[in-house]
Amino acid sequence: MDSALVVHRLHFAFTATFHYLFPQLTMGLAPLIVVCKVLAVRRPGRGYAEAARLLGRLFALNFVFGVVTGVPMEFQFGTNWARFSRFAGGVIGQTLAMEGMFAFFLESTFLGLFLFGEKRLSPRAHLLSAVAVFLGSWLSGYFIVATDAWMQHPVGYTLAPDGSVQLTSLAALLTNRWAFWQYLHTMGGAAVTGAVATAGLGAYYRLRAKPGDDARTSTALLRVGVFAAALASLWQLFPSGDSQGRLVAQNQPATLAAMEGLFTTQPGAPLVLIGQPNTDERRIDNTLEVPAALSMLTYRRWNAQVTGLDAFPLDEHPDNIGLLYYSYHLMVGLGTLFLALMGVALLWLLRGRLLESRPLLWALVLAIPLPYIANTAGWITAEIGRQPWLVYGLMRTAAGTSSRVSAGNGLFSLIGFMGLYVVLSVAFVLLVARTVARGAEEASPTPNPGPRAGGAAVAAE
Repeated sequence: MDSALVVHRLHFAFTATFHYLFPQLTMGLAPLIVVCKVLAVRRPGRGYAEAARLLGRLFALNFVFGVVTGVPMEFQFGTNWARFSRFAGGVIGQTLAMEGMFAFFLESTFLGLFLFGEKRLSPRAHLLSAVAVFLGSWLSGYFIVATDAWMQHPVGYTLAPDGSVQLTSLAALLTNRWAFWQYLHTMGGAAVTGAVATAGLGAYYRLRAKPGDDARTSTALLRVGVFAAALASLWQLFPSGDSQGRLVAQNQPATLAAMEGLFTTQPGAPLVLIGQPNTDERRIDNTLEVPAALSMLTYRRWNAQVTGLDAFPLDEHPDNIGLLYYSYHLMVGLGTLFLALMGVALLWLLRGRLLESRPLLWALVLAIPLPYIANTAGWITAEIGRQPWLVYGLMRTAAGTSSRVSAGNGLFSLIGFMGLYVVLSVAFVLLVARTVARGAEEASPTPNPGPRAGGAAVAAE
């Protein structure tokens, strides 16, 4: 493979992966902030208002760093992927522009109202600002996913005389069936990230609490986080994950074969739970599998024939079958773990035992990084699975780079970004740690002002 192509791919993969660490949490926290605000209006004094305020500050931090790390990606379309931009700019430019003009401004404007307007707005108006932030963040996610979905499954276009593609139907682009299910699965992953982070934060406050401390905020975070994480984990399995997988089987059968390590076309194909792909000998080593399960999951028939990699020319195989296989199985394995952990946590919560179960609380804290790994593995699966196509069936990845940007130039820029992002990472961790510490202090009970009437009223409340 051309060395410049490798550098360009690594460059974009690094910046995109680092960037997505932030919006997946903002998109995951946005609906939880709305839920906390609704509960705060309906059940005042139970810690939900404080929980919404804390989650809002974490949202704002991630939003800022998401903007900072997202801007360079747009420039990379011109610096690293100029031929792709010329080829597909007439299509992807539509959704990217809509994301900036509509969703981003909606989200950023009402985020300011939410953060600084709590004392100036009525409770219902402040709740509406949270709803607007939620709508803006999730609308932004749809436009971005619709862009990527078009690259996975091109629709609504025509080939122009100069060799580029031009949009013929904006409706087809926005209602792409691939975009619909990819969006639902992507937002489900973001919801898992936000919910696990919320539950883990509540568990952290609970673990460090001292006897007599006010536990309302930690309890509110735990309740909202655990319920949401259990629902989102189940959603990722079915229907979003199941439907997305069936779309891959219908439209990218070589990708499905590589994801599942299926080297040979066969009826009653097994589902591999554990195994190592041996690409040289075209088989899976040391397998633990469920007979005929892949056929059933894919085509709803136990004896259905599933197409293997042997049915496709080598130049149509995904570039890195091993990475695709492991990233896919890592995503599925972590998703199963989330479902089990949150199922137990929800059961303990409903029984009133979660707040006193230190092992389970520690498990929730330690689980906070895992959704980030699962979402990263999911995006690796989607993008590596599309290879060797940049736009599936229309443009090869090797044809999309900037021909005048050498491997050395790209590597120099990549090293610079890595150094800058290390600094950003340190700053982000310090700011989050400070915000979490302040949140714990603000969740503590208000000091009793003394035996005055006002103090007695506060104590009674």
